[in-house]
Amino acid sequence: MTLIVLLIGAYLLGSIPFAIVSSRLFGLADPREYGSRNPGATNVLRSGNKAAAAVTLAGDCAKGWLAVWGAAALGFDPGAAALAGLAAFLGHVFSVFLRFNGGKGVATALGVLAGIDPWIALAALTTWITVALTTRYSSAAALAAAAIAPVAGIVLLDGRLPVGVLFALALVLVWRHAENIRRLKAGTETRIGGGKR
Repeated sequence: MTLIVLLIGAYLLGSIPFAIVSSRLFGLADPREYGSRNPGATNVLRSGNKAAAAVTLAGDCAKGWLAVWGAAALGFDPGAAALAGLAAFLGHVFSVFLRFNGGKGVATALGVLAGIDPWIALAALTTWITVALTTRYSSAAALAAAAIAPVAGIVLLDGRLPVGVLFALALVLVWRHAENIRRLKAGTETRIGGGKR
């Protein structure tokens, strides 16, 4: 029962849509109405407001990290803490506040990785930056980072549950980027800094 309460709390934390909160704070249009229509930091950046995008990124990362850190602080074992991170991630992707719609989950996943193991987060972030700078495709960078995280987890983590959480994160991220993958193949994907559609 205690674990169930933890997971529900983590899910609700993850459901907070920082893209929409920051957009309203900065007087911007709803990010679901332009660009990729995704309530995430990359799409908020397409508004041209870097501060709003930074607030979105920080908030989405923080809620993933806080779910894992909070679970550990409450005395839960690493496996349960990783599950709390997964719950927060799923909250972002299927936000109860957005009628179970949400963002792609990249920033929140990074926060979860940081909570589970900072070295895994660093590996994923380095991969994202490298691919993003090389291709200027946020989606390609996210997919590459998603692929590297479980591999790093196998090397660095003890226990099957935390590693299983990393694979679950990666699978959901790939699934959420299915349309991006199709656009990448077709050569129609929007590049970082490409502005509104």
